[in-house]
Amino acid sequence: MIYFTCDIHDWVSWSKVFQDIKAWKPLIEYILRLEDLPYADIEHLTPGTNAVFRSGDYVVKIFAPIESGMDMYSDFSTEKFGLVRSESLEVSVPRLERSGIIHDKYEFMYMVMEYVDAEELVKAEESFSDLQKEEIGRKLRKICDRMNTPCEDFDNIDVIKRAIKAKRWSKFADRFQQERMDWLYKYKEEEKVFVHGDLNPDNILIDKDMNIYIIDFADSIQAPYEYELAALLCETFEFEYPYMKGFFGADYNVSDIANKILQALLMHDFGENIIKNNFGEPEEITGLSDLHNRIYSAISNKKISENGKCD
Repeated sequence: MIYFTCDIHDWVSWSKVFQDIKAWKPLIEYILRLEDLPYADIEHLTPGTNAVFRSGDYVVKIFAPIESGMDMYSDFSTEKFGLVRSESLEVSVPRLERSGIIHDKYEFMYMVMEYVDAEELVKAEESFSDLQKEEIGRKLRKICDRMNTPCEDFDNIDVIKRAIKAKRWSKFADRFQQERMDWLYKYKEEEKVFVHGDLNPDNILIDKDMNIYIIDFADSIQAPYEYELAALLCETFEFEYPYMKGFFGADYNVSDIANKILQALLMHDFGENIIKNNFGEPEEITGLSDLHNRIYSAISNKKISENGKCD
């Protein structure tokens, strides 16, 4: 019997159905029955790349099939590894209950995780006081200290080689592109650790008791620990002093952090996008020193305005 009946032949066709409850209901019912888990009415969750729905106490995540034009096997295996490893390190994540592959109209990889009654940080922080933000910063530091540690090889990805081959930097000035490539080729290998890779405020959940849960490990990779700071500091903290104080301590060194952020952005898979969102249009940034100055100013301005002093 075929449970999913819609047609998927490219990314556009996938985009039209991946949030369609009616289309996925029969397959989700079958998966839960197959895994001996109770079914409840399906609800939407925050949309991402894959089909993700709540069913009672569970979250069912179905990965886009190869017919979508994307090979999601790496995301599937990486996310499984990240969830299991993080739970073993006592990092709060949704518990992975089941996972597998369904051979239906298409071959679907799926995960069933516990549902966590919590809200994305991007929404929850709207009501936070500075003290609460500082507390979140401290808790995220503890999480990163546990998570960003050496691990077994799980992805076969060399972060520097991937950065050298990346095509996303073509909008930057020629000088910037050349300086970035020079920096990457001269980069001295540091110890690699496990990093989540995308600690943006959509992937950090906060419950009513201020407990933190980390989700969506598909972009995890082995990299220098600075890599983790790119999304966390630029996208989640936005360099706000209470978060930064909680994470680094009150007397954090702006210059040192700016150097770390610069390095992280140059090698990060989303570096170009993070720069555009936070430091200006690619065409406007003339070189690495210009980018460093923009990063330094963004950090120091927030520290001075909220704390009254810089370094």
